[in-house]
Amino acid sequence: MAEDTTRVAVDIGGTFTDFVAVDDGSMSLEKASTTPSNFADGVLDALGKSDLDPSAIEQFVHGTTVVINAITERNGEDTALLTTEGFRDVLDITRANRPDMFNFQYQKPEPFVPRRHRWEVSERIDQAGDIVSPLDEDAVRDAVREIKADGFDTIAVSLLHSYQNPTHEQQVRDLIADVHPDAYVTLSHDLTKEYREYERTNTAVLNSYVRPIADEYLDTLAGRLSERSFNGNTYAMKSNAGTASFDQARRRPVEMVESGPVGGVYGAARVGEQIGEPDIVSFDMGGTTAKTSLVQDGDVTIDTDYWLESSQREEGYPLKIPVVDIVEIGAGGGSVAWVDQGGSINVGPQSSGADPGPACYGRGGTDPTVTDADLLTGRLNPDYFLGGEMTLNVDAARDALEPLADEFGTSVREAAHGILQVVNSNMANALKQVSIRRGHDPRDFAMVASGGAGPLHAATLGRELGVKETVIPRAPGQFSAWGMLMTDLRKDFARTNVRSFDRDAAADIDAIFAEMEAEAYDAYAPEDVTRDDIELEQTVDLRYAGQEHTVNTPVESGEIDATTIDETIERFHNRHEQTFNFRMDDEVEVVNLRLTAYAPMPKPEIDAVRNDESLEAAIKESREVDFGSEGIHDARVFERDALPTTEPIEGPAVIEEPACTTLVHPDQTVDVDALGNLHIS
Repeated sequence: MAEDTTRVAVDIGGTFTDFVAVDDGSMSLEKASTTPSNFADGVLDALGKSDLDPSAIEQFVHGTTVVINAITERNGEDTALLTTEGFRDVLDITRANRPDMFNFQYQKPEPFVPRRHRWEVSERIDQAGDIVSPLDEDAVRDAVREIKADGFDTIAVSLLHSYQNPTHEQQVRDLIADVHPDAYVTLSHDLTKEYREYERTNTAVLNSYVRPIADEYLDTLAGRLSERSFNGNTYAMKSNAGTASFDQARRRPVEMVESGPVGGVYGAARVGEQIGEPDIVSFDMGGTTAKTSLVQDGDVTIDTDYWLESSQREEGYPLKIPVVDIVEIGAGGGSVAWVDQGGSINVGPQSSGADPGPACYGRGGTDPTVTDADLLTGRLNPDYFLGGEMTLNVDAARDALEPLADEFGTSVREAAHGILQVVNSNMANALKQVSIRRGHDPRDFAMVASGGAGPLHAATLGRELGVKETVIPRAPGQFSAWGMLMTDLRKDFARTNVRSFDRDAAADIDAIFAEMEAEAYDAYAPEDVTRDDIELEQTVDLRYAGQEHTVNTPVESGEIDATTIDETIERFHNRHEQTFNFRMDDEVEVVNLRLTAYAPMPKPEIDAVRNDESLEAAIKESREVDFGSEGIHDARVFERDALPTTEPIEGPAVIEEPACTTLVHPDQTVDVDALGNLHIS
């Protein structure tokens, strides 16, 4: 693949749509307001603000919130479910868990397909993939006729043990094509070949639920790009830190459920690689949410047991697809502050969004938000928001916070600090959830902070967490989009095959990996990717006999023989001990075999930064900033692009750039490295 390809990435956030382009080695950045009524408008607005000719773009990478919004707002397409006789209620039974044991008013999550919209058909395949009872084709035809008559154009198909033998699901697909040819059809085995009936069924249902919306959106966006003379390749960011063509994304839109945030995590891993820090805590705070994830030894953590909308009190909904392990909370610049029945301040998860946005935007918002609090404490320059493109209204922010101040009998400034303390506490808890609560010492990690609001809060959070240092990368306000440009095409394949993992299993394991390898090559064939372009990684999910949970363990590439099995088992023992603090001499079992197929894409080059000018030349002004418990300080305000790489900056300080602002506390120091990253310690 050519290395001089002009690539563009656009990430839709809750408040702003971010644009990054790399052309002839130079990088251009833009931001436009997100347009919830039609997300494509915001994408095209961002593209229009750049000087790039659409006809010159060869690759367009897109991260979108269309899928997650359709799920969380419950505005997807009404879906019918076809399943094996006797398994109609699997969506109601769920895992039969109670996440909040002592909550006697607990209610299970409402299924996305109500019981009256589920049809059973007679068939049975056992766990080994053998056909026990043939598919009743007449029953399928009758069910599909009813589905069509009831007005359903979207059908999910999930038959028992189809992950081992998809024959019956394929027959159902053909029968649907005869009776209801215009229907959107999702087969569970097309999404995953792993066991867990409830998880597989819910994944198929959610894919069907969002498929018409995602299909229409991607088709509309592709058409409007074409109208602007764009004729390059279009790719969608997936939740597995890889990309896929728009055509594939249309068929499997549920794989885009965490499309945007994943770009930031992957970008943080690449920044860690550049600065020689393989262990990274990724922190991304945008307008609506804050996201955090852990990177170890340079690798992004990916799991196929992902749960949407789960919490300590809510079970949520499972997705059996590869998703980067992200903890996400409703804490962003637009998050609204409110008082609960107990008289305490809360921040989020409600957000002012892009329209009307925080009160200080002057677009009609009246609720107090985090951005309003940052403005009133002097951390934000009202005349330099988005590089001066938008002027923030200080009076509107003050008016929004006055009712909150009156509620507690404090000044508006004190109310603003209350908001900041609460939101910082919420985000600190999320950071601890991916680090301390999983047995990791934050002092062994550096934190890479990004997002439009991230650098404003990063120094505070990094100090509380106790990380080595806090790193603000270049273009933090468009960092998720930049991370998308660092990704590759990626496809994941899995097979459940529960058996002893010993030398006698070597031949069978090797044969299954060979089948998945052939499947990977076939999957890439329509995307003009040759075998020479594809890189393969093999792993297995192993456990001690009798255990429930597994540890994902790498397998050396090449033929699987007795030596490979022995080496993999030893690797498993070490990983199990690292994760659970013990190892055993018991028999080892394999549950799932996994193959990841990458097709590397050209990456933007990061030019070195060298600035020998004096620090004084980068000072724009001095501004009074209220640091709360650290007092009010006259902080120097710097323009980031003018900072020298030869002289450290002593806090207190504010570092401004068009897309975001970095706050430096009085006891902190900032260094600029050769790649332009800010290191706060």
